Amino acid sequence: MNKEPSATTSPANPTNPTLFAVTAPGLERAAARELAALGLEGKPARGGVYFAGGAEAVARANLHLRSVSRVLVRAGEFYAAAFSELRTKAGRLPWERYLAPGQPVAVRATSHKSRLYHSDGVAERVAGAIEDRLGKPAPLVKARTEQDEEEAPVEATPQLIIVRLVNDQVAISMDSSGALLHQRGYRLATAKAPLRETLAAGMLLAAGWDGTTPLLDPFCGAGTIVIEAALLALRLAPGRNRRFAFMDWPAYDAAEWQRLLSEAAAGAKEAGPLLIGSDRDEGAIEAARANAERAGVAHAVRFERRTISELEAAAGPGWVVSNPPYGVRLRGSTRRGPDLRNLYAQLGKVLRERCPGWQVALLSANDRLAQATGLRFDEGRSVALVNGGLPVRMVRARVPMAA
Repeated sequence: MNKEPSATTSPANPTNPTLFAVTAPGLERAAARELAALGLEGKPARGGVYFAGGAEAVARANLHLRSVSRVLVRAGEFYAAAFSELRTKAGRLPWERYLAPGQPVAVRATSHKSRLYHSDGVAERVAGAIEDRLGKPAPLVKARTEQDEEEAPVEATPQLIIVRLVNDQVAISMDSSGALLHQRGYRLATAKAPLRETLAAGMLLAAGWDGTTPLLDPFCGAGTIVIEAALLALRLAPGRNRRFAFMDWPAYDAAEWQRLLSEAAAGAKEAGPLLIGSDRDEGAIEAARANAERAGVAHAVRFERRTISELEAAAGPGWVVSNPPYGVRLRGSTRRGPDLRNLYAQLGKVLRERCPGWQVALLSANDRLAQATGLRFDEGRSVALVNGGLPVRMVRARVPMAA
């Protein structure tokens, strides 16, 4: 689950507010590098990256960040040990920067080692504080769970306010993204156990693929890794075709947003390296092709129905980046599936025969399966991640050159 870290004591600066890019566990450093590439220096923390900036930084981050789930803007921080104190102090925050009078809000509240531990009570007082400040009731909509947010419609997301209490310190943040940022707008067709777009992109970034060398995904499913690789290689901003919550804020500058879109379009490339996804499931290949078309990268990718034994490598060396089956269901289930050791052994054999010198990055929920490939994985370069609620690791290896 993606979480913002606990409240800090630094006050929110109205001209340069504290921002927080929320990530899935394990992607904090990849997100920090993304922010640095945008000229936004960040400090990684558990569950994301702190950075600073104004309205342009908020818009730029939402438009360009690939591995981030949402971008939060810190509205304010204060001490509160009673509900009356919470409402009074929250009522002093500049809600008019983010909300129109009477606008519905969803409040997600969590409490740790604090006297105000009832989340519904906290949400009600925050809604009351907004009414006190803006002069009209703020209808309180039940906040979605993260699981419910997975496919929540981008246009139908109410303004989310995140309230965290730690040791009676209250931190109130506004969600500037709306629907989670993995919703790029292209993945309408899915295969089994789809990989979130942000995790696929984060995997590519964390692995160190630079977007210039060939890439293969032999278990491509709905094509998410290959499509995210194409977006990265062509320098296409992942948020260019969707709306964000900050677009409903009173100070939103539509002309500035159009300038950022034009700037992003000017930096795009026409062509990239060879990117190929394959899968034994014809339905998955059809879904991948449809998704690539919607993402605007169909010209830059190839999807083919192939078994592992039919894998054909491009002129390389390049990269194999994939999310192979784990033999266990996602979302925390411990129910075991078929024994996949033979599949992994076959993958390793084919890679040694046809991809000598290539880099390999795999998501693995089972070290024994990864070891069955016969590849020598570098433990120092593995990254702990979470996929669908299941702890996984991205493991790295280089296929040995032929003797």
